Amino acid sequence: YGWIIRYLHANGASMFFLCLFMHVGRGLYYGSFTFLETWNIGILLLFAVMATAFMGYVLPWGQMSFWGATVITNLLSAIPYIGTSLVEWIWGGFSVDKATLTRFFAFHFILPFVVTALVIVHLLFLHETGSNNPSGLSSDTDKIPFHPYFTIKDILGLMILMLLLMTLVLFMPDLLGDPDNYTPA
Repeated sequence: YGWIIRYLHANGASMFFLCLFMHVGRGLYYGSFTFLETWNIGILLLFAVMATAFMGYVLPWGQMSFWGATVITNLLSAIPYIGTSLVEWIWGGFSVDKATLTRFFAFHFILPFVVTALVIVHLLFLHETGSNNPSGLSSDTDKIPFHPYFTIKDILGLMILMLLLMTLVLFMPDLLGDPDNYTPA
């Protein structure tokens, strides 16, 4: 069952990013950027999640892993004065090797814990101000009587998301990825 775990992980990450981008888009639409602390922690969260995704993308230890890690980390060489040294430091030598991918594996494991801590801080700042209400009307009247409707709506959304994920994993597992990633180096 290793194949289903691998494809659930890869395609689940893609679905997670779709949800994340919709969350950011909703925040932009409703003007949530006015809550500076919450918004800035959200930006840090987005960067941390993207770093985690990059570390995971280059992990299959295939030919494309070496290529992807080389191309993306080589962008750091554009930094004046320290760029080349920074790239060699990240690579652990003069080229991407097993040591580089091992280091990326460790970061791919550790960074989700950092993301979890940032989510807690994000929610903490959100509870300080409350969420944005663009209509300007008091939402106190919606809190208790509409609870079952909101709960059912959220459960339905989760079920649809799970159905889409399982359909993707079971029928088109490589649609959002590149099977060349698994070609041995």
